[in-house]
Amino acid sequence: FWEIVPKDLLEMFNDNELELLISGLPDIDIFDLKANTEYVGYFSNSPVIRWFWEILTELNKEDKARLLQFCTGTSKVPLEGFKALQGVSGPQKFQIHKSYGASSLLPTAHTCFNQLDLVEYESKEKLKERLLLALHE
Repeated sequence: FWEIVPKDLLEMFNDNELELLISGLPDIDIFDLKANTEYVGYFSNSPVIRWFWEILTELNKEDKARLLQFCTGTSKVPLEGFKALQGVSGPQKFQIHKSYGASSLLPTAHTCFNQLDLVEYESKEKLKERLLLALHE
């Protein structure tokens, strides 16, 4: 392998970036993801949740893949769609949990549980700014 691809060329990438390079950017069906999402501490019509889904539809393909990778540990979409998403103990839907704290906090994720934690941001713009910072850091 190292004869074909010099090791120093791959060392510049982290594991997430390397996965995206090898696998390419997936086609992420936001409507399928939304249909297979559970909420804890929020409701589907909570402002933060509505803003989250609006933001997702605005993201480019790379940032959607980064979000999937951030929340699940992989940028790959299950062949059967998000209803087949796997967690540490088997089938596990995508979850958005309400987190508590200042709106300056970044979103956090628990990849073993396909879980995204969001505080109650005061605006869609603040949520988008904090989400993109989390995805790119």
